[in-house]
Amino acid sequence: MASSIIDSNYYRDMFGTPEMREIFSDDARLQGWIDTEIALAKAQVQLGIIPKGVDLVLQKAAKISNLDKVAMKEHFDKVGFPILPFVKQLNKACDPETARWVHYGATTQDILDTGMVLQMKQGLKVIETELQAIITATASMTKKHAKTVMAGRTFQQLAAPITFGYKSGVWLDEMLRHRERIQELKKRLFVGQCSGAVGTFATLGDRGVEVQKLMMKELDLQVPAISWHTARDSWSELVNTFALMSATFAKIANEVAILMRSEIGELSEPFEIGRGASTTLPQKRNPISCEPIIAIAPKMRELASSQLSAMIQEHERGVGQMNIEWMVLPEAFIYMSGSLKHTRFILENLWVGEEQMRKNLDLGGGLLMSESVMMGLAPKVGKSKAHHLVYNAASIAFENKQTLKKALLADAEITEVLTENEINSLINPINYTGCVEEMIEQVLKKI
Repeated sequence: MASSIIDSNYYRDMFGTPEMREIFSDDARLQGWIDTEIALAKAQVQLGIIPKGVDLVLQKAAKISNLDKVAMKEHFDKVGFPILPFVKQLNKACDPETARWVHYGATTQDILDTGMVLQMKQGLKVIETELQAIITATASMTKKHAKTVMAGRTFQQLAAPITFGYKSGVWLDEMLRHRERIQELKKRLFVGQCSGAVGTFATLGDRGVEVQKLMMKELDLQVPAISWHTARDSWSELVNTFALMSATFAKIANEVAILMRSEIGELSEPFEIGRGASTTLPQKRNPISCEPIIAIAPKMRELASSQLSAMIQEHERGVGQMNIEWMVLPEAFIYMSGSLKHTRFILENLWVGEEQMRKNLDLGGGLLMSESVMMGLAPKVGKSKAHHLVYNAASIAFENKQTLKKALLADAEITEVLTENEINSLINPINYTGCVEEMIEQVLKKI
């Protein structure tokens, strides 16, 4: 019976993907341990530490189907360490002579850590693919709407014109930084280890470093300069990167949800018949894909905090911190996959209400063009006086529910220096978007 939200048959696809759950399934975890043990044996055979052929026999015998997972679970419940029951099952799957050399010179954490890195490597490949698809969709949208004028808002109030391409360009630039972070952290994350109980290779004498090098070559992982049993900064960097990514996507989802509001109507999630329907309000189209994206972000911050706690370890092996990571890392990958899935769906199919964006620019009688008029006046009368004149005109327009243009034309000091045509030009939103197109182009070049 599934009790966790990410394991629930009913809810799990709302917060994760089948592909990522498979990567962090029990069988995938076992396969990571098996691959690590085989690589260890191959390295030791190559160096003559264990008899020739042991690696081949182990590779043939070490199949998940040859392990008694029920007996292994019962053994684990009794001893409390996951690798001892696993090694016992490997030994049973092999002949007695091969069994003598299984897990030779290694310790539990060597297998757990290296196996987890193999899983993370698979998981990160999926995440990179999804992130790139989101980047591609956002770049296309940014280019298409570079000149689609809309209201820029500060403190949730109309402020000054922008373009939707500018808004999505800001999203895009943030995503590109996440892509850089992932590329940069891989050289620190894809690192295995196999150095014994306290990380000194004592069980392998002076051959330990050689064994580790050959082992990591087999697994296509980097070789550490020194053992990292209690150095968990790279794993924390990963989960914190996920927290950053999920926060970016939550920001976008929150913005989409706000701009979907009935009284705004500038953006909308993709609509499918029945999707986002209310149980009681037939007319509603709720931002249903935005919801899990927004919910995942604070959960990911909690996981990042927990992983940071796992960094604080005593001596050469901590008490309990490893267990924190067993909980944190699979959840982090699964939740990240859910956030990516919903974000990709939204941004690949986002509805952009260009006409409504243009209409909303005129809300409040065009008062959001006040800054534009002030900057048009400033060269003629000075910045301070220009601010004073436009502030008065805007106040009159607001109080009397007039348009900004009418209030401006009623002020003799303003019309003395600005013609009606000049005022029309200054209150036209398309003329006051600054350097947005140039900035958009700069972001697109980064791709």
